[in-house]
Amino acid sequence: MRRGLKSILIFVAFAAIYTLSRHAVIGGNSTTTTQGSALTTTTISGPAGPACNGSDFNAVFNQGQGAAGTISSSITLTKSTAGNCTLNGWPLLILQDKTGSILKSTLVDVSTNSPIQFPDTRANEAPKDVNLAQNSKATFSFAYSDVPAGSQKSCPVAYVIGVQIQKGGSVASVNSTYGIGPCNNGQLWVSPFY
Repeated sequence: MRRGLKSILIFVAFAAIYTLSRHAVIGGNSTTTTQGSALTTTTISGPAGPACNGSDFNAVFNQGQGAAGTISSSITLTKSTAGNCTLNGWPLLILQDKTGSILKSTLVDVSTNSPIQFPDTRANEAPKDVNLAQNSKATFSFAYSDVPAGSQKSCPVAYVIGVQIQKGGSVASVNSTYGIGPCNNGQLWVSPFY
C-alpha cells in the first residue's frame, strides 16, 4: 500500500514538472479559447532579458498558402523599441471582424509531436528563447481550416489579428487584406515563436 502511494506521488510530481517545463501556465498541445478578454498566458521570459510585450513590435501579416481546406500563414514581429526582451512559447491571438468585434477563436498550441506541420520547419520545433534587440525579428506560424464544420454554412472572417505576448499585456495588431476565416469555432493551430 505504501509503495503504491509513493508511486502515485512520484507520477503526479513528474507530470507537474513536465507540464510546467513545457509552458508557463498550460502545457503544449493545449487548447486556449479566446472570446472577449478571456485569455490565458502562453509565454515565459528567458534569462536573457525581460519578457516582451505586444507594444514592443510592429507586426506584418505574411500571406499564406493552402491545400485541402487548410490554410497556413505567418506573422512577423519586428521589435521597434530600444532594449532587449525575450519571447518563449506561443502567442495569444485575438481576431476581429471589419467592425472591430472580437470573434470567437480556439487556439491549439502546436509542438514537435503535432499532426499539423507548417511549411517553415522552424515552426514545427519545440519552443525556445528568442532574444530580441531593437529591429530584430521573430515569427510564428498559424493554420486553420476554411471548410465549414457541423452545422456551419460559412465561417466568420477576421480582418485584424491582435498578437498578445502574455495575458493582460499589450497587443500588436496586424491587418489581413483578404481576411482569414477559421472554421470549427475559430480553431487556429499556432506555432511557438521562432
